[in-house]
Parts: sequence; structure tokens; C-alpha cells
Amino acid sequence: MEVLSNEMIRKMIDSASNHLQNNRKYINDLNIFPVPDGDTGTNMGMTFGAAAAETLLCDEDAGADQLLETLAKSSLRNARGNSGVILSQILRGLATGVQGHSQLGVEEIKAAAQMSRDTAYRAVMKPTEGTILTVVREIAEFAEKAASKHKKTVKFLQALLKAGKESLDRTPEILPVLKQAGVVDAGGMGIITLLEGAVLALEGKPVALEQGVENTVGAPKAQATVNDDIKFLYCTEFLIQKTKERQATQFKAAIQSKGDCMLVIEDDEIVKVHIHTNHPGFVIEQALKLGELTNLKIDNMKYQHEEKVRSDEDVVVERKKYGTVAVSAGAGLTEVFQSIGVDKVVEGGQTMNPSTQDLLDAVQKIPAEIVFILPNNKNIILAAEQVNDLTDQEVRVIPTKNIPQGVSAMLAFQEEASADENASAMEEMAGMVQCGQITFAARNSTIDGMKIKKNDIMGMIGSSITCLGKDVNQVAEELVHSMIHDESGMITVYYGADVKQEQAEALEKLLAENYEYMDVSLVYGGQPVYYYMIAVE
Repeated sequence: MEVLSNEMIRKMIDSASNHLQNNRKYINDLNIFPVPDGDTGTNMGMTFGAAAAETLLCDEDAGADQLLETLAKSSLRNARGNSGVILSQILRGLATGVQGHSQLGVEEIKAAAQMSRDTAYRAVMKPTEGTILTVVREIAEFAEKAASKHKKTVKFLQALLKAGKESLDRTPEILPVLKQAGVVDAGGMGIITLLEGAVLALEGKPVALEQGVENTVGAPKAQATVNDDIKFLYCTEFLIQKTKERQATQFKAAIQSKGDCMLVIEDDEIVKVHIHTNHPGFVIEQALKLGELTNLKIDNMKYQHEEKVRSDEDVVVERKKYGTVAVSAGAGLTEVFQSIGVDKVVEGGQTMNPSTQDLLDAVQKIPAEIVFILPNNKNIILAAEQVNDLTDQEVRVIPTKNIPQGVSAMLAFQEEASADENASAMEEMAGMVQCGQITFAARNSTIDGMKIKKNDIMGMIGSSITCLGKDVNQVAEELVHSMIHDESGMITVYYGADVKQEQAEALEKLLAENYEYMDVSLVYGGQPVYYYMIAVE
């Protein structure tokens, strides 16, 4: 097989998705840190699974470039956690590398590998070697060297898979913490699993979803009305009269992030353009750089924009200056955020990282010019940072890494302040909060020489395990003691769904006795995974 047919590409995408779903628990278990969180396998599985499902709905005559473009765009909107966002950027590179190619041969695959590497590295401010990035980079480097030796795509992809597995096996030698734990990088394993699933389809052994494996692509949301699903208001169509010397490549690149349903068809004299966008003016300005416009038509596909009609009354909600979105897990924590003025609360956290699309949906439901997002989890920050490019609203991400930071940041918000002043104050206030968390070990592990057994109670500050034990309250007391310093004045304890009120009140009483000079507050959070989240300010 010298080129991959569109039908085969579809089979490869489906097989890759199923292979990742079947192995997501195995990939989760590779995580070094023993905290029972959303995990790499789950996040990558949900990101790719949703994107694959949308891609397989493309028209039968969709070419390779169209299929991979759909895969990339959908993966970004459905990206969950850091691993999901990085995966979406890898797929974006794949799509960019094959742009303009309806079929894939060795050269197109090489270009795709190169662009995947480049795009992934650009997406991460401080790349860490020994991770998924290393595996993608070394696959690309192998592709550059080996492409000239291969004529058949099957053999070439098999060779890339072999090189990728060898790269994955080397990750413990590059990243000492992997070697200490005796595992390879989980994100790298996710990429290899996807590539292996695709190659198996090429070999005539496509992977099916195993019976009993939970489908992680997420159930489709009920559609209330057509208007609710429209994200881009204006159907914009026109022709560009151009000369042979001018090409539409830069034009396509300039507008592709400004909408969906984009169609740019070019010949020697004209370019036919169709796009759904919130910025028709921008699209037209870019088009004018190519030539004169004719047959211009702009239709508003939704007569109501951000000002909506509330309930059955014809009351228009005026667009305000600021809005806020917070990520929370637990009924009590949701009530806390609502009580301090958060407009929209997105359910999520360690056990289920919300996607970029989930956060985008929340932002667009707020009739505000500027929306602040409080991710409240370090694994959600990257997904939140993608939202600004997907809406005409200005989105500011306050990089809160836990719930107490999010609460403090929100308390610093002031309606009369400027956006920059609010962002600065919220980040400063969040940075003053020290957060400790009490949870259980999901697996046996060794961290910094500390041997951890499954179900041990762990006291953590940030990502560092500070203390271990068997009793939840005892570990919590020890953790608080390590957090107190001379300037500490307040302790707030948020107790979770698995802690009885009497047990939490006993901890509150103990802390009040030990630290008489400090204010101790007990709040029901109802959060999963963490018995307690403790803020010291």
C-alpha cells in the first residue's frame, strides 16, 4: 500500500480510539503519583474518543486532510487535563502537516510527524523531557531519517511504531522519578497505544471496543433547540477574485480559528469561501488581501446573541462587564462558590477533568464582556487557557490549583476594578493560601524514598506527600502542624463526602484547642477523593 485510502484512515482512527479505551486503566496505573485522580488514560481517552466519534461522522468523500482537521478541532474542544490538551496539539500538528493532501503517503506522514513535534513543543512553556513530548520528538526524528528508505506506508508506520516504543522504553533513563517508580511515562504510553491501534488496523487486525469497557467519549447532550447549539452566529459566504500568483494558504490559516464549517475552495481565478463565524469583519479584511469580493452574503443564524430572554418573560438580560466561572467538585463547594458570587460552576476536578468545551459552554452562558475562569486544579489550567481563542468574549484564567485558592481569589474580585487589577489581585490572594489535602493512596508506590501502600492515608501540600498514616484525623492534624507559620491566622477545613460530620467536628475541636490564637472554620465541601482540604492563611 503506497497511500492510505480515506476509508483506511477512518478505520485507523476508530481502531486507535478503541485501543486507547481498552487500555486506559493500564495507562492510569502508570501515573507515578498515587493520588486517585482523573489520570492520563482517562483524560486522553475522553479527548481522543470524542474527537474520533465526530470525525467518523464526516462525509464519505472527506479527504485525509479534512478528516484530520476535524479530529484536531474536536480534540481541542474536548481536551481534558494536561495530557488531553497536549494530545490535541499533537493532533493539530498532524492536521497541519497534511493540509492540502487528500491521501497520505510516506512523505505526508513524515511531514505530519514533524509538525506534531513542533506544535506540541510550542504548546508547553517549559517542556520536560522523558515525557510524551520526548516520544513524539523522537518519532519525528526517526521519520526524518527513515522516510527515504520506505515506499510503503504500512512498513513506514510499523517502523515509526517500533521507534516510538523504543523511545518510550528510554523515558525512565531520562526522567529519574520514572526510574524510581519503575514505570514508563503514562502520556508517552498513551501516544504509543494510539499509534499501535492505528497500525493494527493497517495490518488487517482493527481493535474493537472490549465488552465491559466503559465508553469514555461521553454521552451526547440533549439538544433543546437548534439555537442552543449554534456557537458561531454568522454564515458568511463570498467569492474572491484573485490572480494566479496569489494563493489562499495564508488566508485559510488566518481564518481557521475564527469559526467552523469552513470551506475554502481555490482555482486559478477565484476562491470560494464559506465559514460560520462570530467575526465576519475579520474574515472579510483577510479576504481583501487576496483580491476583490463578489457574491457577499452574511446571514445571522441566531437572532439572539448574549442578551437572552429569561424564563417565559420577555426580559432581556443586559450584557455586563464581568463574569466568573469556577470548577468545583461537591455540592457543598458549589454552594460556597455560588454564595460568593460565581456566575457558573462547572462540575469537575480530580476524578473528572472538565473539557475545554465544558468551560467554553459555561463562559458563553454568561452575558459578560470579560469572564474570569478559576480552574482550581493544576490539571485543568491548560484546558481553561484554550477557551479564549474559541469565543468573542475576553477570557482571563486565574491559575488556581485548588479549591481554597479559588475561594480566596474570588473574594479578591471587585466589580469596580479594571480587568488587569482584578487579575493581579486575584492571583496575589490565591498565592497567599497554603493548601493541604488528605486522601488515600490508590496504588502501591515509592515517592522520594517514601514507601506508600495502597489505601494509606496521605497528607499532601501541593504535589508533595508530607505525612502518612492510617487514621484520617491524625494525619490531618500532623499536616496542619507542618503548615502553620508565624504569620498564620486562619484555618479553614473543607470536609468531603466520605467524612461524617461528627468526625469533621472532632478535627475542628482538636485544631481549635491546639491553635487557640487562630480562627478555625469547618465547611462542608462534599468533595470526592479528598477527605479534607485544609487552607491556612
